[in-house]
Amino acid sequence: MSDEIVFYTNPMSRGRIVRWMLEELGQPYRAELLDYGTTMKAPAYLAINPMGKVPALRHGATVVTECAAICAYLADVFPEAGLAPPPADPLRGPYFRWLFFAAGPVEAAVSNRALGFEAPPGRERMLGYGTYADAMDTLERAVSGGAYLVGGRFSAADVYLGSQIGFGLQFGTIEKRPAFERYWAGLAARPAALRARAMDDALMPGA
Repeated sequence: MSDEIVFYTNPMSRGRIVRWMLEELGQPYRAELLDYGTTMKAPAYLAINPMGKVPALRHGATVVTECAAICAYLADVFPEAGLAPPPADPLRGPYFRWLFFAAGPVEAAVSNRALGFEAPPGRERMLGYGTYADAMDTLERAVSGGAYLVGGRFSAADVYLGSQIGFGLQFGTIEKRPAFERYWAGLAARPAALRARAMDDALMPGA
């Protein structure tokens, strides 16, 4: 079975996160551009992701969906890229902590706030993130220790969590705290991030 990497995406999607991860990885890949409501919902793609959403990744016979899972998978399958602490490294725990904190509490808090949803008073503990303020305060502490999240080294956790902050600052769903702006500015200037952004921008309607 071929070990070709096939990346299913749309430039107006979270696929931008995976594009950046792939550019950081430095491995060849083939991108397949899908359209909302047509090819994204067609039987051929639903066989890849029954949710009919992008991004998705096919690596040989392996299919991975969900951005954080794709980033974690790629970092582990291509360890030579140095985008994840090795299994025996004590930093492995904090790496997974912040990667999935972004995928769980941060995304849920930001999405619910954007939709105008707030838990009834006294019911916040039913939500994994508690309150939006709780999530933002914890996020701020996470990115205030330096340029990167874990061990002073760039990792897949920075790709995913940094993208969440970048999107949030762009669309006004995350507060413009100095720590967020500083952290994102450093990540956004990475050569792989710039390449990925240029590729996706070129695919935008009217580009």
